Amino acid sequence: MKYVNSTFPFLKITSSSQWGLLLLGATLIFSCQEKVPEKKITEVDFETEEFGSFVEPGFPFITTSMDGRELGEGFPENNISARVLALQLGNEAYACFDTDMLRWTVAWTGEFMPMVTMAQISYDDFHNKGNQIPKIAGDPKLATGSYPGWSSGQPMFSDPRTPSPHPKSPPWGAIPAEIGRYEGIYTLGRQAVIAYTVGETRIHELPGSLKQGEMTAFTRYFNVSPADVPLFLVAAEVTGTDRVEVRENTLLIHRDGEITGLGLSPGSSGLRLAVYEDRYLVAEIAPHVEAIEFGLLVWKGRAEQLPDFEAATVEFDATMPAFDQGGPAYWSEVVLTQGRVSPDTAAFVTDRLTLPVPNPWKRNVRLVDIGFFDAKKAALVTFEGDVWIMEGIDADLNRLSWSRFASGLYEPQSLEIVDGMIYVYGKDGITRLHDLNGDGVADHYENFSNAMAQSIETREWASSMVADPQGGFYVAKFGALDMGPETSSPKSLMGFRSASHQDGSILKVSADGRSATPFATGFRGPYLGIHPEEGWLTGSDQQGHYMPSTPIMLIRKGDYFGVPATAHRDPIPEIAPPITWIPHNQDRSGVGQVWVTSSEMGPLNGQLLHLSYGRPGLFQVKIDSGSQVVQGGVNVIPGSYPSPTMKGKVNPGDGLVYYTGFSLWGHNSETLSALHRLRYTGKENYMPREYKVREGGIVLRFDQELDPAVAQDIAAYQVKRWNYQRTQKYGSGHYKLDGSVGEEHLPVLEAVLSDDGKGVFLIVPQITEVMQMEVGYTLKTKAGVSWSDKVWMTVNEVVRPNLLAEGFSELSEADLNQEYDASLLADRGAEAANAVRGKELFMNYGCIACHAVEGSGEGKIGPNVNGLYGSERAFTDGSTALADEGYLRESIVDPGAKVVQGREGEMPSFLGVLSENDITSIILYFKTLN
Repeated sequence: MKYVNSTFPFLKITSSSQWGLLLLGATLIFSCQEKVPEKKITEVDFETEEFGSFVEPGFPFITTSMDGRELGEGFPENNISARVLALQLGNEAYACFDTDMLRWTVAWTGEFMPMVTMAQISYDDFHNKGNQIPKIAGDPKLATGSYPGWSSGQPMFSDPRTPSPHPKSPPWGAIPAEIGRYEGIYTLGRQAVIAYTVGETRIHELPGSLKQGEMTAFTRYFNVSPADVPLFLVAAEVTGTDRVEVRENTLLIHRDGEITGLGLSPGSSGLRLAVYEDRYLVAEIAPHVEAIEFGLLVWKGRAEQLPDFEAATVEFDATMPAFDQGGPAYWSEVVLTQGRVSPDTAAFVTDRLTLPVPNPWKRNVRLVDIGFFDAKKAALVTFEGDVWIMEGIDADLNRLSWSRFASGLYEPQSLEIVDGMIYVYGKDGITRLHDLNGDGVADHYENFSNAMAQSIETREWASSMVADPQGGFYVAKFGALDMGPETSSPKSLMGFRSASHQDGSILKVSADGRSATPFATGFRGPYLGIHPEEGWLTGSDQQGHYMPSTPIMLIRKGDYFGVPATAHRDPIPEIAPPITWIPHNQDRSGVGQVWVTSSEMGPLNGQLLHLSYGRPGLFQVKIDSGSQVVQGGVNVIPGSYPSPTMKGKVNPGDGLVYYTGFSLWGHNSETLSALHRLRYTGKENYMPREYKVREGGIVLRFDQELDPAVAQDIAAYQVKRWNYQRTQKYGSGHYKLDGSVGEEHLPVLEAVLSDDGKGVFLIVPQITEVMQMEVGYTLKTKAGVSWSDKVWMTVNEVVRPNLLAEGFSELSEADLNQEYDASLLADRGAEAANAVRGKELFMNYGCIACHAVEGSGEGKIGPNVNGLYGSERAFTDGSTALADEGYLRESIVDPGAKVVQGREGEMPSFLGVLSENDITSIILYFKTLN
């Protein structure tokens, strides 16, 4: 038999022995063809990229909030939901399913809803922070109030949650699990199946819509597992009804010429429709020993549409899809990028892993956290609620493969991978993602835990989650900062609103996700880190009201960290001291921490790293193991940090630190988002190996032998200290130990070289407890390399030095008690005021991160300074003033006194930080910008 090959029609194969000729010919032909190179993205330009809609038409849901209190007459007024699945049901019909209350908050037709939450409004307008609370954009058809959508035993029309301690604030969080619990959502193309438990009964719901003639009805199809007690579903609430009609398999409520109808699908048995109190439309399900399925149609319209509704009820026929088998992949394409490996120019360099922008879905990619499956594969989460999988991580980063895995999550900021499973934490709780059919796309969004309360307040961020090596998670929640749109939460203390009973807290989530218990409280805006083996929990907080600067904290059960609005206990306990404070001009916005459990990071092996958003950059944190009270210090890890640094992890394969973040608030970088790798090159490291305060002085230790002459020259060191004050004002100025304004400069009486020549003991008088100590130095190695640096420490306890163990055998404690001239403690002479120095101060203190010098100031949280001097300023209290020298001076030392309209008042005081000459210099600089 002859065979004609379609690829090579000129070859005729007449026997099996001739297949070798075919293979040889194919090899020769393909070897002559030039291989088409893969298209890989090497650069990302967010500013020129055009992004698609935040809501993707083919995806069935997003998670968000919903304010349904102003739907109009006939609808319940007490109707607000902090966490809802906003569902696209087809036929221009939509519904919000409240995952806390297992109810339909609202269903409507027309337009979907405006994209106004923080993640949504800044999605393609990157620095737009004018967020609002979501409301529907179309025509409301049905709603329920703030009570469970389902109950067992008897119907429930009141809120069973613990009342808020604030009389004007509603309760927040999920209903008790014994009443009902949201279990998750399954995606099936344009459809979705919602899973939840009512009492002991598991229910699956397929929401949808049906259009017949001019009538659009909402469909709800249920699979209900066996139940030994009756179940009650509140499908709608109508107030001010005129009359009620109960027909076979339908309920009709008349109000002002409109009808709200509830209909049962044909063949339904063991069910009854009822109206309670002339307002609640309820489906009653009798006890049953086998699973049952039934459908409901809910409709609101004019009387002339009633025949269409009745016909649709009779004809309604649905089946529950095989939701547990997985659905079709929403995103099948792969995006290839090529990273950039930095040259080994320093001990630590940053390599860039290029993001998948542009991509086939025109999706923005603002990364906020990363987790690793293995050495080559990672998962990353974006602020817009997407999860991406990245593969191909290696030394040269030449071929990174990106694919989309999940979407629809609510402003997530954390991702963890535990036992190969992805967990994401956002305002919707902790979601565990499943790929049921192995096609590389999640199709089951399991509610691992929504036990943590969440209010609708926009600034009650779900900020951080870390996996406990003993099981479960720790999660951090922001305090409900008094910013953004006001909703139903009254003001609490200055800077805060009375939101959920767990805001500003760290919670311990159990290994099964069913409970979230308070672990520590009193935070303003905490972020977390954890030692993945030892379980040591660390954190940082955001400078602001009652938080004078950025702290780095070791967090233990029961700790309270100083914000009375989020103490959540009475009496308020003593404030736990931080490991260290970081000055405002070094870190305006601290975020996560990373423990380097690796042998590949050189001097950072075993160390704690702190990530700064505002700087941006990384700090090394040193904990003083010789102290009985927690204390320590930080130093900057030199490097290039072109984008905000927020979250990071150690790759288990290469042992290097990968970190990411995105831009929204003020910071000193121009890039919207990026993913980087901190790599140790083996070159000389000049960061201090150790620094600590001891009675009589300060110890500094390095990896290199120091030039003895330079190291022992007291002019090489500058030491100063100050305290902060916790007040209702935003941040804090600097104060001397006697409470007066300013900083104390301490003299270095002698610098003693250690026995090995790698350390110095600075003899400094009057060592005592202080919130902030800064030590600057300019040193030279024995090999002739010079460098300058600073470290910042907190002294919570003064520890006696063990000079022999420290390697200072020629130094005695008697040497530490030297006589000195007390006048050396006086403030040093100030540099003469001038505009050049003012510009230098403006840049060095990070003012440029919040205030634009030129341009529109887009993305800046403070007013422009270009043209500021002499202009008229309008304030939030309705008053105005001329921006003269007096106003500018007040704005620098007491910025909360007059807040410019359209601003949040987030500037800290520079009282005691800047001298009078410094302030004059800055004002002189502002004058040059007119």
